[in-house]
Amino acid sequence: MTKTLHFDCLSGISGDMTLGALIDLGVSVDQIQQGLQSLNLPDLKLRTEEVKKCGFRAVQIHIDHPPEKAHRHLHHIDAMIDEATEINESAKALAKKIFLCVGEAEAKVHGCSLRKVHFHEVGAIDSIADIVGVAIAIDALDIQHATSSTIPTGTGAITIDHGRVAVPAPATAEILTGVPLMACDIESELTTPTGAAIIKTLARSFGPPPAMTPLRVGYGSGTRDLEGQANVLRVTLGELTEASSSQGQIETDRVTLLESNIDDATAEQLANVSELLMNAGALDVWQTPIVMKKGRLATTVSVLCDASRIGALQTLLFTQTSTIGIRRTEMNRSKLARESQIVQTPDGSATGKTVRLPDGTLRFSLENDEVKRLSSATGKPADQIRVEAQAAFAELLAVGREPSGVT
Repeated sequence: MTKTLHFDCLSGISGDMTLGALIDLGVSVDQIQQGLQSLNLPDLKLRTEEVKKCGFRAVQIHIDHPPEKAHRHLHHIDAMIDEATEINESAKALAKKIFLCVGEAEAKVHGCSLRKVHFHEVGAIDSIADIVGVAIAIDALDIQHATSSTIPTGTGAITIDHGRVAVPAPATAEILTGVPLMACDIESELTTPTGAAIIKTLARSFGPPPAMTPLRVGYGSGTRDLEGQANVLRVTLGELTEASSSQGQIETDRVTLLESNIDDATAEQLANVSELLMNAGALDVWQTPIVMKKGRLATTVSVLCDASRIGALQTLLFTQTSTIGIRRTEMNRSKLARESQIVQTPDGSATGKTVRLPDGTLRFSLENDEVKRLSSATGKPADQIRVEAQAAFAELLAVGREPSGVT
């Protein structure tokens, strides 16, 4: 049976809350500490304490280590993880993936390259221990699937190394793009950048728990006391039922559909607007011919996007077309997880994407830009290029190699 975790984030999520909940599920503290000390942190000590939050017990963790003022870059943290001798390769890969999620968000909000990003709070020993400790625990529990409730961020303002900022902090807000958020008016930072990166990396969908058989329940405590509710993260370890397992490759998220009817634009103008919308971050853009009132021919321009891109895309529609109104619809979306895959064709390497269907079958398709590139370079028909790429992918499967690198 497929092991799964479901995160109930009523009071948000942070790295220490997650690690505490996983330890409460039964992961060995000694195993985690040995892994953390092998990060060239021999003086680090991991302590746990059972506390009460609004009358409910939970595990609170404490990271003891000598004080330091180091600001690390992503490659420094990756090197620490790579050189650790007491951490499995799968746990190392997960930890690096979580740190990459944080690094990409920091690079975006600070307008710099990924290599130049230096971590402040997330680069501190506490946060490194939280993220790597969570990766070790996930690996120890042999988790193959995870889901989460929607995420509350809290409200108000906090002070970080860059000064006073609104909640959620800029990096947290960037990490949570595309993640469904829960309405919350609690004036506190409920979700930290570390917690946001952990849940975005782990969770395949956000909403109610899947059909599963619960095995154990763990509670991780936050440091603050909240008025009217327990500041705890609940994590349920379970086994997916057969029906739920067949849906294991299906992810869900929330997207927004923007639509406008335009009756006075040429085909060239609409094509240009579509290109501009895609370049501005739309997930998809399409046009539908319609007949409006009084029998006028027109076109509906439809734009699918993440919530974070609504403002920019609406502004573009208003400025680049003659529309005076845009309809907006919030939607749930189901999608198959896609992975990038390089195949070696007779004409050289080419990049495509694979998806795993609910029954476990892998499906591969070559990127259209790659088809055009190889066809132009060789003079071969596009259909032949695709057939040869499919054959190359089949050879990979025949020798037991599976795609990696979710995009």
